[in-house]
Amino acid sequence: MAEKEQKKSFVLRLDGATYEALERWAADEFRSVNGQLEWVIAKALRDAGRDKKKNKDKKDGA
Repeated sequence: MAEKEQKKSFVLRLDGATYEALERWAADEFRSVNGQLEWVIAKALRDAGRDKKKNKDKKDGA
């Protein structure tokens, strides 16, 4: 069975208006704010061709 990758934690400072907008967006998609940030970051990495999983597959010839 594959081991679950350990998540890193860090502090992120946002202005109140940005956090409130993110909170509304997350609620609209039934996610937590943390889950929404993870989704946004993962999508941005995929779109930029910098996704770790996608790049690994390319190196493996998949």
